[in-house]
Amino acid sequence: MAARMNKKRSFLFVSKVLGKHIPVNPHVSLLAGAALGVLYAELLGKRCEVSIDELVQAFTEPETAVNIYSRLMAQRVVLDKPTTFIGFAETATALGHSMYDLFAGRTKFLHTTREIINELESVISFEEEHSHATSHRCYAVDPELFQDDAPIVLVDDEMTTGKTALNIIRELHASYPRQTYVVASLLDWRSAADRAKFVELEQELGIAIPCLSLLEGSIEVTGQPVLSEREQASQHTTSTAVVKTIELGAEFEHRIVTSTTPDGFLNDKPYLAGTGRFGLLQSDNLRLEENCTAAASILRQERQGERTLCLGTGEFMFVPMRIASLMGEGVLYQSTTRSPVHPVKQTDYAIQSAYSYPSLDDPAVTNYLYNVQHGMYDDVFIFIEREVRNERIEPLLRIVKGLGFVQVNLVMFTSQP
Repeated sequence: MAARMNKKRSFLFVSKVLGKHIPVNPHVSLLAGAALGVLYAELLGKRCEVSIDELVQAFTEPETAVNIYSRLMAQRVVLDKPTTFIGFAETATALGHSMYDLFAGRTKFLHTTREIINELESVISFEEEHSHATSHRCYAVDPELFQDDAPIVLVDDEMTTGKTALNIIRELHASYPRQTYVVASLLDWRSAADRAKFVELEQELGIAIPCLSLLEGSIEVTGQPVLSEREQASQHTTSTAVVKTIELGAEFEHRIVTSTTPDGFLNDKPYLAGTGRFGLLQSDNLRLEENCTAAASILRQERQGERTLCLGTGEFMFVPMRIASLMGEGVLYQSTTRSPVHPVKQTDYAIQSAYSYPSLDDPAVTNYLYNVQHGMYDDVFIFIEREVRNERIEPLLRIVKGLGFVQVNLVMFTSQP
């Protein structure tokens, strides 16, 4: 648990498997999404190579995660119907992708985004009421992505009230009606009243909304939100870290579109095509896996010790996570986030340290790096999807240079001209 700086929601469940606030074995994070996939397979009466009990065991015994993940991926579950998986930004972009990745057949994946992309029109938009950044957009390049009546699986890290899921189901059903919407999350804390709203929507629209989770229960919140400034972790001013830029653009395919931040900043550098922001089909998966394998081979040669941190940035989570899982032993993965959380140096508290910096994409947005202590690692690989000006990277670079890394690697995915 942690205290969130948000008057709409004062608390945060900090996941030990998600790879966001806490560094984790990357295979454990990949298995978190796969575990939701196993639950969905069970819902459909499909058999999986690995049981849900084995998956959960890997969360507490991460040394087994590599083998279990390999067994799962070797025997993907074939779905009989076309199925679209949607991961919610920013926290569940990788969770949704890794759930989708368990399946074969006519599957599709899309993750929502907070970004504003100029050349594309969002096929649906909806609000996440408790979030700091409330607007979600869906940029499906293929207009046929929702043009069927097959199930849609909505993936989030947790359901507290379920309002986000209900909002998107209403938006989807108004434009692309179908019979079944599945909601999958690691945690389900909905109250009896919240669950009743799902039943009401099922009856109102004549649909089914089965919900899947690894853990469910009830919560009771007391007290007032804490909105004062956080205490930042102390900075080590001296640094001998070597800073290196590694360009991986040649290993990946790109989509050239421009984005605009709310303050009018224009970025015309390409995005990766394989993240899910623009929609993925089953036919894209093998190529993305080959790209990640080639990238990991390059980065593995750059490691400077036995303790390596791979750091995703914002919504850019799955590709860095998958690359990290292929870089050898001693690699942990986590991501920066836009969620403001109070750090407290206390053994039973989830956020021990916090650093803030302006977002690489939008300096009006503050991003955070949590739970990285000085001297924890030998080196760090910071994964940056789109090229940005040096002055935008400098605040984050200044933070990591003071954390005792021997080498700081800026991993860029922009294609070379």
